[in-house]
Amino acid sequence: MPSDLSLRIRQNAPFIGAIALFAVFYVFYNMFHPKGFSTQVLVQNSNEVFSLALVAMAQTVPVLMGGLDLSVGAVMTMVNCLASNLVSGTPLQIVFGIVVSLLAGTAFGFLNGVIVVYGRIQSIIATLATGAIAIGIALLLREKPGGDVDADLNWALTNSVVDFCETYGLFEDGKAAWLQPVAWIPVPLILLVLIALLVWVPFRRTVTGRTIYAIGSSEGAAYMSGLPIARAKIAAFTLSGFFAGCAGLFLAIQTSSGNADIPQAGAYTLNSIAAVVIGGTSLLGGVGTAIGSIFGAMILRVISFNFRIFEIDPLLQPLFEGVILLGAVCIGALGILRIKNRLELFR
Repeated sequence: MPSDLSLRIRQNAPFIGAIALFAVFYVFYNMFHPKGFSTQVLVQNSNEVFSLALVAMAQTVPVLMGGLDLSVGAVMTMVNCLASNLVSGTPLQIVFGIVVSLLAGTAFGFLNGVIVVYGRIQSIIATLATGAIAIGIALLLREKPGGDVDADLNWALTNSVVDFCETYGLFEDGKAAWLQPVAWIPVPLILLVLIALLVWVPFRRTVTGRTIYAIGSSEGAAYMSGLPIARAKIAAFTLSGFFAGCAGLFLAIQTSSGNADIPQAGAYTLNSIAAVVIGGTSLLGGVGTAIGSIFGAMILRVISFNFRIFEIDPLLQPLFEGVILLGAVCIGALGILRIKNRLELFR
């Protein structure tokens, strides 16, 4: 039993390291924050983390196959602009807008998968092109920043559980004994956990999900084993589009507007790759998890939180972020090199 435990720890060392690093940075941040360890700070942080965490999850799925999706930030921006036009009006219209926004992101991911599989184009090239198309659509949808997103939805989804319940009248007079233990939890944090548990975890356990890992480990071996390679690749990019769509929808709800911001799209894409690496997913494919990428995104955000607290010069911030990312990449590379050296013994 101890040997099994130690093996699991070694296998999940990058993931465990990401959790530990986040915990250290976040406790440090709250210790020096004037309102640290409060619901107000936790809610604010959750809102800032959510979209990047979803884009990091979107990036994880192609990376597990040994590829990259350079369109995730652009798809998020496109859905953000679309949602800013649709998520308002009657409850039925709001639901319709949410569904259409998510379908748009998912459909764009499906398109990426079809181009990669049947066009036989490397994912990094295909998604670079489709990302430009997504930005073009975003500019057509929203030439200038603006929009009209339902105010109640904005308030309910960007605050704590008690605010959500009060907004939609889920209990009378704002009092409910059963609600008190969880009243302080931020709704964005709950949504993030639900998406991870209801979408990623079941998907990972399917044949298609396992095939994605097999493709990243050795596509040739996966093909010879009779695994559905084409289906898995299309499903991976489709799921990536769905996650990016969730990020764009929440961004529209959070800001009550849409903005076809090209630099923002590029920044989210690059940060998603960094979050994936910091979260323990190998860029060579076959190793990692979307849950780890969530913690990678949290680490990136909590670093920026600390920059604000200690008033670090903006010109120096990329330096610190680069050093942390380089360290994470080096740790991952050492693990791969160790495995490679062991395999050399059998040649």
